[in-house]
Amino acid sequence: MLGVLCLSLLIVFVGNSSLNVAIPTLSEDLHATQSQLQWVVASYSLVFAGLLFSTGALGDRFGRKGALQFGLVGFLIAASLASLSTEMWQLIGCRALMGAAAAFIMPSTLSIIVNVFPVSERAKAIAIWTGIAGAGGSLGPIASGFLLEHFSWSSVFLVNVPIVVVALVAGARLLPRSRDENATRIDALGSFLSIAGLLGLVYTIIEAPAHGWLSAETLLFGAVSLLVLGLFVAWELHTPTPMLEMRWFKHRSFSVGSAGMGLTFFALFGMMFLVTQFLQLVIGYSALNTAVRMLPIAAVMVIVSPQAPRLVHRFGANRVVGGGLAVVAVGAFLLSRLGVDSSYWSIFGAFVVMVSGMSVAMAPLTNAIMSGVPRDRAGVGSAMNDVSRELGGSLGVAVLGSILTSQYASSMASSVSGLPASARSAAESSLAGALGVAGRLGGSGDAVASAAKQAFVDGMSIAFVVGAVVVAIAAIVAGKLLPAEIDEADHAPVDVPEELVVEVDAAVA
Repeated sequence: MLGVLCLSLLIVFVGNSSLNVAIPTLSEDLHATQSQLQWVVASYSLVFAGLLFSTGALGDRFGRKGALQFGLVGFLIAASLASLSTEMWQLIGCRALMGAAAAFIMPSTLSIIVNVFPVSERAKAIAIWTGIAGAGGSLGPIASGFLLEHFSWSSVFLVNVPIVVVALVAGARLLPRSRDENATRIDALGSFLSIAGLLGLVYTIIEAPAHGWLSAETLLFGAVSLLVLGLFVAWELHTPTPMLEMRWFKHRSFSVGSAGMGLTFFALFGMMFLVTQFLQLVIGYSALNTAVRMLPIAAVMVIVSPQAPRLVHRFGANRVVGGGLAVVAVGAFLLSRLGVDSSYWSIFGAFVVMVSGMSVAMAPLTNAIMSGVPRDRAGVGSAMNDVSRELGGSLGVAVLGSILTSQYASSMASSVSGLPASARSAAESSLAGALGVAGRLGGSGDAVASAAKQAFVDGMSIAFVVGAVVVAIAAIVAGKLLPAEIDEADHAPVDVPEELVVEVDAAVA
């Protein structure tokens, strides 16, 4: 069962990360702007984050296994359509559909784990789940890089097909049916407010770099989104049948774990978005070579994550999470020291440091979040874990990407002032655009290419410093506020077949 659930989880992360190494190819083949490149990455996370509370509640209400399989079928259809896209708007739409399908998959996997595994084994199962999630983020680029070496960019979406088929067939036979037997009516208004508020907030963050963080449009959308989320909180406190029980935030493990998870993925998603471009456009690796050189991330996570429960048992959750996040901050700072002439091994060392700390911290953070949620509401609790990840990741791509873009455009202004307007606009929009312009200029384009690479690295360094500071703050907060021992919340009876309980108890014994 754990294998099937981890395979299903793998689909979500492979689907999200597989496009990263194709970003430069999309920029060239579909003439994508930097804003469109951010959108094709962020649209997945935007829709995913917006729907998670609702899909988690639906899984609890109608059945987690059914929600999982529905999501797998939807993901298969959306990925197939994405491979047929000919325009960036089509691809962005298909990525949004993939995010919607993933919103049914990911909460179901963690909520089934919480309902199947006893307390004594749950932390280990969650640690394995976390390790697979990290591995998926690295395996996606490997498969995509190989496909890009031999086929067009559209083939990167087809890598999901065999994984989905295997997960569907195996899940139908092996996974138990479970749902909240005490579920009340669906909180329709709460679902609407959560979707509208989260979608609006992530949209504001993504578009802020283009319109300006203090522009009227950004401030208006941001204010409306926060107002809607405030109404969501007020309604959840008022209604007798809330979708998200606000009392859970009084559980320190739940609230601190959610905040820590969001800040961790703020750094991870934002940095991965920038580093993949650095490896291809600055150092000059191909898509496949870039993916291969990112593979150690998967190995480190798979090896280190299962060790987290043992470390927590010995040192306490607060020290393990705080220490892990501090190591992540050190790795991010090392990445900020990269230059145009840096070798791959400089990146490798920094990433091993950063991912090691992340691997140690994520499993206890996930367990902390789930410890504050009754088992019969595990779908919504899992959704909170996933919202923290995706909202933090979207913020990371938008904020760190915005910092880089602003610094890059400012640095390039003087270097391309003598070019025609169209060429100047392309060179200032992105590094890929500048390299394209440099290639058309012949020998005189070397200066433009050199200036563009330096401008990109300068902006990336500033973005990495910001990421390091954010994670360092998270490390201090977790070390101070996260309990050393994570206590389980009062759980309702688990809706798992009696024969399955006997089998699990026997296996544990």
